[in-house]
Amino acid sequence: MKIRAFYTRYSYNVQIAIEAIIANKVKSLLTALGIIFGVAAVISMLAIGNGAEQEILEQIKMVGVNNIIVTPILQSDQASNNDAKAGSATEANQLAGSKKKFSKGLTLLDAASVKQIIPTVEDVCPIITFNYTAILHDISSPVKLDGTDNTYFNLFDIKLESGTLFHDQHTKEGYPVCIIGYNIKNIFFNQESPIGKYIKCGQIWLQVIGVIEKRNFVGSGGGTMSISSTDNSIIIPVKTMLLRYRNRALIRGDQVKLVGSGRDNVSNKIEDINQLDKIIIRVKETQQLTATAKIVGNMLMRKHNDIHDFEVSIPELLLKQQQKTKNIFNIVLGAIAGISLIVGGIGIMNIMLASVMERIREIGTRQAIGASRKDIVFQFLSESTLISLAGGLIGVVLGVALSKIIQTVFDIKTIISLFSIFISFGVSVFIGITFGYLPAKQAADKDPVESLRQ
Repeated sequence: MKIRAFYTRYSYNVQIAIEAIIANKVKSLLTALGIIFGVAAVISMLAIGNGAEQEILEQIKMVGVNNIIVTPILQSDQASNNDAKAGSATEANQLAGSKKKFSKGLTLLDAASVKQIIPTVEDVCPIITFNYTAILHDISSPVKLDGTDNTYFNLFDIKLESGTLFHDQHTKEGYPVCIIGYNIKNIFFNQESPIGKYIKCGQIWLQVIGVIEKRNFVGSGGGTMSISSTDNSIIIPVKTMLLRYRNRALIRGDQVKLVGSGRDNVSNKIEDINQLDKIIIRVKETQQLTATAKIVGNMLMRKHNDIHDFEVSIPELLLKQQQKTKNIFNIVLGAIAGISLIVGGIGIMNIMLASVMERIREIGTRQAIGASRKDIVFQFLSESTLISLAGGLIGVVLGVALSKIIQTVFDIKTIISLFSIFISFGVSVFIGITFGYLPAKQAADKDPVESLRQ
């Protein structure tokens, strides 16, 4: 009986709160707006943060957590350093015929040496990249031509949709074969299978032996981390690139003429002599990354006659720093969204305080007919809580919709998590109870006689 009486009494208080909300629809809606936008902001901001974190994880997966990347430093990048060093040389040394050190740049021999000499290295992948135009029938399209080997597919977790990887004969003899990206297949071969067919890239006809499956992540086009899409790439054996296309390590006749002319601006006119654009090195254990990178740098310095014309980087460290930056960004976004929720709670408190002042006679009447202080507190507390509940539900729907709109319109990856929905909804209810208690207590503390007089 006590439970039934308790339920009847407090359900009546909730009913009065609902009637008050319905009777003041506009005021209730304005009160809930802060909670609505606060919850929507929390969900959408956390969705953006989750999407950013997922992209970082995908980048780490693509780059490889145990990879070291060696890239050449081009002459144009070294110009300022070289000029400074040249300026410090005395005229006497120049007259004495001091010899300038020479480096062949980054070559296949460097890659082979790293693989053979350093025991902590698991795989080494050379990469040469040029931009060409692919042609088939009446269709032409710019493509990225990559010369590498089968290790490339393993290092970057690249899978084939159809066909096979390069055979040993292909890589050793430099056969004119290729593996094409997903977009290349759609542009030139439409619905038919490209396997066994030929495509002209530059002046060379290449036989297609494989097609790369479409990759969901499209990276930043290379750079230090070497993350790039393969959808618009044609991949050939590195020997094919050097024998049939271009080998920058070979000196051409026009370069010899430039050197023979003895002009001061020769260094600006001679092209990049690096045979390779990158060497990707996979280390057996993550703990060996830093030490192996140091050994690779020292070894290449000796091979390059102590000329620092290359850069050794560990993408994992760069990605971790980027992830740290993203986490800070997420914290800032979450804090801003949280502040908006608090502002919404303050709005509830202000409106409820004003409501108490407007309904003094109602409070006095209820107290006069037997309502206790607990009844008054529960009535106004129920009112603020119900407004927060309704605002939280509407905010959840708005936040999910806003996240989808951001992903569609601005092409920013968003991931909505149940955790963000529960936490934002829970906080909205907590704020409704917390900020609604003060007005409820103030209403209960009113003297019924004084309330009836007003």
